[in-house]
Amino acid sequence: MRKLVESTFVTLDGVIENPHHWSPPYWDDEHTAYAGKLLFASDALLLGRATYEGFAQAWPARSGDEYTDKINAMPKYVASRTLTEATWNATIIEGDVAEAVAQLKDQDGDDLLKFGTGELDRTLLEHGLLDELHFWIFPVLAGSGRRLIEGNDVTHLELIDSRRFGSGIVVNTYAPK
Repeated sequence: MRKLVESTFVTLDGVIENPHHWSPPYWDDEHTAYAGKLLFASDALLLGRATYEGFAQAWPARSGDEYTDKINAMPKYVASRTLTEATWNATIIEGDVAEAVAQLKDQDGDDLLKFGTGELDRTLLEHGLLDELHFWIFPVLAGSGRRLIEGNDVTHLELIDSRRFGSGIVVNTYAPK
């Protein structure tokens, strides 16, 4: 059985929106190594519609390093009620998302990696499908923007690892209790 691992960037004030505006000053060798560890332990991506649309605009034009080539080549599964077609090695999940993700997890293979946090997370948490949540806490205050997992019921998590980078990023890894 595969694990479903989430990786999400978040500011000190809980903002997850537009990480490309506030996270780049902290990208260094430690950041790259940790991101690579998560990506290379996975063989497919699970994305919500908004994350997919942003990534599908940014990533396909890039190439030339192992990380980029891997992310571009991987199959992607996209949870969306509005998309009717997809590109970039992506398949739109049709029907019951929780059931489809459970089936993906039951397949042989490496981890499934999920980037971004939003409406899809509520479904995944509600159905006990997330195995690990890697919250990258950046030492920056965004001031405004969409917050981490808004509208979710109270959900207790267990801290299973914490990693501090020289840049000030702290990655806390949690598992649902």
